[in-house]
Amino acid sequence: MARTTGSDGEKTEAAIREAALELIARLGFEAMSMRQLAASVGVQPAALYRYFTTKEALLHALMLEHMERLIASWGEARPAHGSDKEKPAGRLAKFVENHIRFHLARRNATHVSNLELRSLSSERLEQILALRSQYEGELRSILTDGQREGVFQIDDVALTAMAIIQMITGVIVWFRPELRLSEDEVAANYHTMTMRLVGAEA
Repeated sequence: MARTTGSDGEKTEAAIREAALELIARLGFEAMSMRQLAASVGVQPAALYRYFTTKEALLHALMLEHMERLIASWGEARPAHGSDKEKPAGRLAKFVENHIRFHLARRNATHVSNLELRSLSSERLEQILALRSQYEGELRSILTDGQREGVFQIDDVALTAMAIIQMITGVIVWFRPELRLSEDEVAANYHTMTMRLVGAEA
């Protein structure tokens, strides 16, 4: 007899998360109901609360997972200590590439994480913002190093970091695989634009 989605706790939770991301990205957090989510997964509404005590707890878990995976992704992509690419320009290039590829692979999670911060209670919001600050601090560190070494011409590191983050995250709004640029070409073009923004050669 085939196993149903609800017969495996881990698979069910994964299915809930995936369906929630799709529904929230499409409808918005306030508009999505737990009944809709349950129907999408194929479980009874009451079953959802075995995994997430409240609707907001679900949203928080989705955002937390997104940020933790993003931070871990950069940890894996960061150039090795002592390599030529560990220099500021190499680190910035890798940061931009990794950020774009990570978010293009997770469009729904990115939309939810960017648009639904307003739906979190203050304590949960502070936790997510702290993780965002930790991640963006990696970019600020790269820019500060490049500024100090004279390879980046930057007046305001914090403002430049915010501009870069907004630019490279915004790719998910317009990019479609069937359009004229491939993911590789997008990453390369945004690398060039970022280097111009910081006053460095591509």
